[in-house]
Amino acid sequence: MRKILFAALVVVLVALPIANVRSVLANPRPIISPPLRATGLKTAVILSSLEQTYPMGEYSSDLTLYLTRSGYQVTELTNAQVTVNFLLTQLNNYSIVIWRTNTYTWKHIEYWYVGQTDNSGIETQYATDFANGWMNGNAGILGVGLGFFSGHFTSGMLGNVKLVILVATDSESFAPFFVNAGATSVIFANGVIDLSFGQIDDLATQVVASLSNGQSVYSAVYGVVSPFIQNANTEDPLDTGYSPPFWYEGDGTLII
Repeated sequence: MRKILFAALVVVLVALPIANVRSVLANPRPIISPPLRATGLKTAVILSSLEQTYPMGEYSSDLTLYLTRSGYQVTELTNAQVTVNFLLTQLNNYSIVIWRTNTYTWKHIEYWYVGQTDNSGIETQYATDFANGWMNGNAGILGVGLGFFSGHFTSGMLGNVKLVILVATDSESFAPFFVNAGATSVIFANGVIDLSFGQIDDLATQVVASLSNGQSVYSAVYGVVSPFIQNANTEDPLDTGYSPPFWYEGDGTLII
């Protein structure tokens, strides 16, 4: 009797591992799907130097929404948060840079508002720039001229930046410095723009919306500009057509 019980116990012990293997095979662990997007962090920054005077309103939220949907972590800096030091040392930390500002003229030199307020400390720190007319504080808010970009935006400085969007009057004049510094593509504004009424912000947001849908820089810009060129926006054929002032420099095939 004891021999029969012992034999039965041995059979049970031998069968247990086999049963466990069959159980695992019958109920395999679920396969975990790979992430929809690459795990590498994509970052974007929106600089609104004149937010206090010309607020972006809902367009700020729209830009953030489109960029977030494209997998970007978005930072927004406004007014005095936009500093000279940030322009010179921090832009390369972002894949996409959107800079919204405008111009003023002092002694026949055109300056673009930075956002940072003028003070004696900054004038001492950048004494050479002020002496050369590359920087100016006459408006109370620091402004930078073409000499600032040509003197400071050196080759490779923006090697990590994929796209820069310059929403500013005459930004075609300093867009090349961003490209020479390493930015893959730069969208800029030709001629004078007005930050009032939201028209330019609306058009810029349309460009970003198209980019977020997978369009290239060329397609996104042309898609916003071309309907106006063809007078598709006018109610009467005799109405004066309007052409959005946007175009680009650099790689037009870039997809964000």
